[in-house]
Amino acid sequence: MIHLALSPAATGDPLERARRHIDANLFEPLSLAGLAGAAGLSAYHFTRQFGARFGVSPMAYVRGRRLAAAAERLCAQRPTPLVELAFDCGFDSQEGFTRAFKRAFGVPPGRFRRAGGQTVPLETLPMSETAIRINLTQAPAPVRKGPLRIVGLSGVFDDANKAAIPLLWERLIGMMPIPGVADFESFGVCAGGPEPGSLRYTAGFPIPAGAPTPAGLELVELAPQTYLVFRQVIDAGPLHPQMQAATKAIWGELVPKSGRRLVHAPDLEFYPADFTPGRAGDWVEWWLPVEV
Repeated sequence: MIHLALSPAATGDPLERARRHIDANLFEPLSLAGLAGAAGLSAYHFTRQFGARFGVSPMAYVRGRRLAAAAERLCAQRPTPLVELAFDCGFDSQEGFTRAFKRAFGVPPGRFRRAGGQTVPLETLPMSETAIRINLTQAPAPVRKGPLRIVGLSGVFDDANKAAIPLLWERLIGMMPIPGVADFESFGVCAGGPEPGSLRYTAGFPIPAGAPTPAGLELVELAPQTYLVFRQVIDAGPLHPQMQAATKAIWGELVPKSGRRLVHAPDLEFYPADFTPGRAGDWVEWWLPVEV
């Protein structure tokens, strides 16, 4: 069960604006930056919200919609030639289009047309998931947080390697004790990476103003910021599936409905000093930067 305390709904859902833009311009040149602009979000925040809501990256969604439209055109009374469909869908060659079409529908375009479209797109088959109960609340109003200096280990991640983020924490904990770290509150700092859709993640601990950066660690300095704050109370059991479920709810539903505009600044995971993974009743927080 998800327990939610929502802010007033936004006048328009930015993710639905992006989807309408895709549908209206499906066979026009589309880019991540352009879709983020249609949503009124940074490319980083748009990618996170879109993936959480729809389960795929924005450009993978565009590709799937184009292939679905191409399938309809294949079965029309006067089918569109394959090479024309390939170029309309953004492929450089008919061969590339054919491979992508077969991956999506299970058969090549010619066989699909002869069968009258009587196949199920493989990319739209429902995935079996174990229901995960999450206890998630939102602070009734945005919260102002002071400046932060966080030292830790960083890496750049995308959909292909983000499962390796916990390894940063293992490495960091293995370096304890760390000079200048007064307690064991900790932060995961999430910022846009060097490539569209990538994430720069830092696992770290806060240190006082003026304290030197310990050898082997990086320093992240954050200015005072106002945040939407979400708190999740953890059940006994594996931590990461619970956090992933909460992240999907936060980015995919709660943030777009909050009526608040995200700013281009890092968002944070906050773990209190006594946090123990897998211990029922412990909690974590997400801090998402917003305009005042």
